[in-house]
Amino acid sequence: MALSQWTPSFQIKANILKEGDSWRLQFDDSLVPDSPNSGWEQYIRNTSARFKCSGCGRSWPSNRVMVVFHMRLSNGQGVVKVRPFRQNCKTCSDAPMEKPSISPENIDILLENLVEKIRIKCDHEDLGKVNRPFVSMDVKSPHEPDHCEACMQGICTRDCACVAVKV
Repeated sequence: MALSQWTPSFQIKANILKEGDSWRLQFDDSLVPDSPNSGWEQYIRNTSARFKCSGCGRSWPSNRVMVVFHMRLSNGQGVVKVRPFRQNCKTCSDAPMEKPSISPENIDILLENLVEKIRIKCDHEDLGKVNRPFVSMDVKSPHEPDHCEACMQGICTRDCACVAVKV
């Protein structure tokens, strides 16, 4: 998952944030859910994505892909750290955890909702609850917690405003 897919969209959406503040986005696989550093805010959201096993080549869709964001605004400089959670192949033994491939549309939706959370948590605006739902995929098999990094860390099954829209 390339930062180049996320950064341009984030910068466009961040233009509506408080004038004078500048924001940047970075991936951080070391983010720990429910443990943001002091002064940081957290936002956890799920989306849909595809995965592909680097061992056998099998691919699968999932509508339970968790993404954790930690954000901080300090002296007009904002940083958002992003960690999409991985899954591994259920047919390979000792399969590595694979990063999700999230569609441009769902990246856009994630970032739109993130900017709303920044406005609420960092700029202290009262926007009410307005999360836009992600676009779900046609998934034929049930979610497999034994192969989900977010389940292993206890964040996958929480109520996360996981509303999807079928297309």
